Amino acid sequence: MKTYGPTADGQKADGQAAYGHWIGGGRRRPGQGHYPVVNPATEQIVGHAPEADAADVDAAVSAARDAHEGWARTAPHERAAVLDRAATLIAEHARELVPLAQAETGATMRVAKAMQVPPAADRFRRYARGAVEPDTVPLAPLPVAASPLAPGGLIGAAAVRRPVGVVGCITSYNFPLANLAGKVAPALAMGNTVVAKPAPQDPLCCLELGPLLKEAGLPDGVFNVVTGSGAAAGEALVAHPGVDMVSFTGSTAVGKRIAESAGHSMKRTLMELGGKGAAIVLGDADESVIKSAVGAVGSTWSFHSGQICTAPTRVLVHRSLYEQVVAALTRYAKSLIVGDPVDNSTIVGPLISAAQRDRVEAYLAGARDQGARIVVGGERPAVKPGFYVAPTLITDVAPDMTVAQEEIFGPVVVALPFDDEDEAVRIACSTPYGLYDYVFSADAGRAWGLAARLRSGNVGINTAQRHPETPFGGFKHSGVGRDGGSFGLHAYSELQSVVWAS
Repeated sequence: MKTYGPTADGQKADGQAAYGHWIGGGRRRPGQGHYPVVNPATEQIVGHAPEADAADVDAAVSAARDAHEGWARTAPHERAAVLDRAATLIAEHARELVPLAQAETGATMRVAKAMQVPPAADRFRRYARGAVEPDTVPLAPLPVAASPLAPGGLIGAAAVRRPVGVVGCITSYNFPLANLAGKVAPALAMGNTVVAKPAPQDPLCCLELGPLLKEAGLPDGVFNVVTGSGAAAGEALVAHPGVDMVSFTGSTAVGKRIAESAGHSMKRTLMELGGKGAAIVLGDADESVIKSAVGAVGSTWSFHSGQICTAPTRVLVHRSLYEQVVAALTRYAKSLIVGDPVDNSTIVGPLISAAQRDRVEAYLAGARDQGARIVVGGERPAVKPGFYVAPTLITDVAPDMTVAQEEIFGPVVVALPFDDEDEAVRIACSTPYGLYDYVFSADAGRAWGLAARLRSGNVGINTAQRHPETPFGGFKHSGVGRDGGSFGLHAYSELQSVVWAS
């Protein structure tokens, strides 16, 4: 990559790059030094990320505040041009960004090439168009009678979307660059400025985004990045009085703490939190539908090792088809190659860290203790080094068992039978989550009707594919608010009513 790079502190003794924060259009030496970013497959250091202190966070927020008025008043077509150039630059530098994203996330090369970097370019391109979408809704004039407030008359009005201000974007570790782009691009399109705080495990690609946006013509201070190995940087960002909105993707537990802190100063929040997706296979499913269901559920294993909040981690199957589906999933899991993610034959790579591997293994031990049966997987693969968990299928699961209730965020699927639709709905809705569910049926109309009964922000019918323009978010503990498509522009704006006498 062009020498944007980690210029604040150069290199560490191990030869790996040491990055600075990106603040005010340049690198800033971190107040607390650096911490290592580890490749989950090799357990080797990829680079050294900056450790923020309160002064670093304050500097980033101050830069964003200083830049806000100018960016908010920039003409929409000029904002669009900057975002479009950013998309082009990300795509042009994919050859350097993809290996970095792969190394710090542990994603397979297939996932890194398709899902880690290209969606970031796509999202900037989409919101380049979004910057020039109409932001004003005209309202029909209404005759209003005189009152002690004002004389009567024909009153006109419009609802106008305005920037929120400074947005703190706190992102998850599974798709760091793509997830950040999904927040930053609509926020910038609407005229906001941003302070980003990526997940501690893999922030390096996010730090590389700053120089690319600067080259695209983004004014200094409009986009800033601070990082840290723990919660301190994120907590300081959420609590900062100069931040107007917090957009967070991550666990429900952390989301609750952010919401509590943000509430003290009435900050706007957008929360995309955990999921415990149910894939409901109805009794009318034929061979084609069952094949689709198995492929969708199997994506929990084959797509980024189950580290995705929308994964169908619970498969609920009509009792008449239960054994058939379990057998098909067992064959699917056993066919998957676990190993080095840069090997093109590998389907299942490592989890992000030793801590996450240990967490998943604790869930498996708990399932055994509660009487569930592990049909396939459940043991640590003989792959070293790296933080691996084998694709695991668990049966004999009661709906109230921990593995059927809590988000595991690993390559683990639980299978539960049901006897009728009412029971399927009860089981599907029995968790605290409601992010993404799926219905598989030979009758699409029947599946549509069942979708209306699911307390879930998203429902896939006979597919795990996504539509990029749909509103994305969850019910219950899966989040607050929606982004995606034009809904992302709504999320990062405030409505202002403008009223006049005609």
